[in-house]
Amino acid sequence: MSAKTKAVEPKIVNGINVDDLFGLIDGVKRDVTKAKTAWRVTTNWHGQTHSRTHVGDFGFGGERVPRDFWIDIDEPYELGGTNRFANPQDHLLAAFNACITVGYVAQCAVRGIVLESLAIETEGEIDLRGFLGLDPTVPVGYETLRYTVRIKGSGTKEQFAEIHAAVMATSPNFDNLSRAITLKPTLVVG
Repeated sequence: MSAKTKAVEPKIVNGINVDDLFGLIDGVKRDVTKAKTAWRVTTNWHGQTHSRTHVGDFGFGGERVPRDFWIDIDEPYELGGTNRFANPQDHLLAAFNACITVGYVAQCAVRGIVLESLAIETEGEIDLRGFLGLDPTVPVGYETLRYTVRIKGSGTKEQFAEIHAAVMATSPNFDNLSRAITLKPTLVVG
């Protein structure tokens, strides 16, 4: 490297490599096959209400990306479990919060807004009469989820309102939970 050539440092905001993020956006704009992702998990029963989920490879732009994670799930004592691990509802709410967290961090980063703090609290109620099959008029799951975003950083209230709207418009898990999704079950016995 000559004295005149200087290595260009990537632009990092909130821990996000903004140059890489814009590179991803540009790559997807040029080639829509780069936009395709595929996700899959496999869950096995481990007795009582304990299950273990394996998160393996995922598809990214037609390529397989290796991953290897395990998630243990249980139920509270009161619902027949051992209370050793978070339950499916905990994971659902955590997955929602984690997804929109990424959205807030990235939306701030591409605008050059430095975050000081970000916390998201999500809550909802499930009436066990639906889950237990005691009353067919009672929904089995949530009817409403409420969430509060507490965000602080170098942005203005107007910028954070714009970011909030952008996150709701682009978050996969906001979309997944806010509309009906077609489920295509297959049962294999034996």
